Amino acid sequence: MRWILTLLLLIAAPAVAEEPEAILLRPAQVFDGIDPAPHIGWEVLIRGDRIVAAGPALTVPAGTRTIELAGETLIPGMIEGHGHLFLHPYNEAKWDDQVLHEPLALRTARAVVAARTTLMAGFTSERDLGTEGAGYADVGLRQAIDQGIVPGPRLMVATRAIVARGAYGPKGFEPGVVVPQGAEEASGADEVVTAVRSQIAVGADVVKLYGDYRWRAGEESRATFSLAELRAAVEAAHDAGRLVAVHTSTAEGMRRAIAAGADTIEHGYGGTPEIFAAMRDHGVVLCPTLAAADAVARYAGWDGVAPPPAGVLASRRAFGAALAAGVSICAGGDVGVFAHGDNVRELELMVAAGMTPAQAMIAVTSRNAHAFHIADRVGAVRAGLLADLVGLAGDPTRRIDAARAIRFVMKGGQVVRHDQP
Repeated sequence: MRWILTLLLLIAAPAVAEEPEAILLRPAQVFDGIDPAPHIGWEVLIRGDRIVAAGPALTVPAGTRTIELAGETLIPGMIEGHGHLFLHPYNEAKWDDQVLHEPLALRTARAVVAARTTLMAGFTSERDLGTEGAGYADVGLRQAIDQGIVPGPRLMVATRAIVARGAYGPKGFEPGVVVPQGAEEASGADEVVTAVRSQIAVGADVVKLYGDYRWRAGEESRATFSLAELRAAVEAAHDAGRLVAVHTSTAEGMRRAIAAGADTIEHGYGGTPEIFAAMRDHGVVLCPTLAAADAVARYAGWDGVAPPPAGVLASRRAFGAALAAGVSICAGGDVGVFAHGDNVRELELMVAAGMTPAQAMIAVTSRNAHAFHIADRVGAVRAGLLADLVGLAGDPTRRIDAARAIRFVMKGGQVVRHDQP
């Protein structure tokens, strides 16, 4: 009988969860995402998916596995601030052709590959601002990544995005033909609020609105949504705990976005000193997408050396004015317009336009995390945050191109890339 009693007690006893393995990373130095100067001799201790401690000569538990990152700078996983995983470079296929002619299955397969490429490039998080005609496929991709089905960055998705009726594309067809659009159309405050709530209901983490666009090919961009429409959209999104990103490149579109309470402005090429001062005063973040303007100009024949075309000059001038005004600037290149995995291109252009390398690295880590309200999870090397960490074969706070020299990538405590010397 005694052995039966013992067996019953063993069966009834709660199982003791095995503690996750502890890992110690030992790089040459750590850029923590906040201090512009790297910390020489720091180590980082990880258990499970979290950072336990960071600092010099850490005390580690017995059985800890050590990963030597000799000569490397360890940084927080970088955060892509403006991407489109369901697009591929416009010199491969025009935007219209991607929206109208590429099957959803093909676009999704491309997006899966793009997500993996992004992660391996050291970008462990991404704000994906619209599928551009691929519906809600980004929600499924986010789920597949979260469930470990496919590798990729942590995604914040905007699903279809929202445009004023008649203001987007593709265009140029027989007026009686219904043409699939690259975003969800809405008109009037009620329709806009319905679109906002519908997209949130199916999985949008962020709401994206097009505050201006070209009504016809060859025309200049003009403000599309009224201030009342934008305010209604922002209020509905904020009530649901979602941030609002507004695509706008005109001064009037930017003015309305600021007045409506937008959280970020995308592009902002037509901003004025007065507009940027208002952004600073209202705490609106600018995502300058310099790389998109640069890429489009190169596709049109610019060699990158000759006098820059008007679009490139406008993007550079706006960035400089925003920087001078003290606007909080996120790092996001509109990747998808150019190749996924080449995300560092935006950082290099930000430095060329006036930022220091350290400022650019802060922008792509802790500043993006704060801008997107995810600083309690990622964006810095600090105890308690997720162990999203990247090892580089150089110091990106001195030379920004070192951010391309990826040697090690960890996401959530799991090593996904480790290039041995």
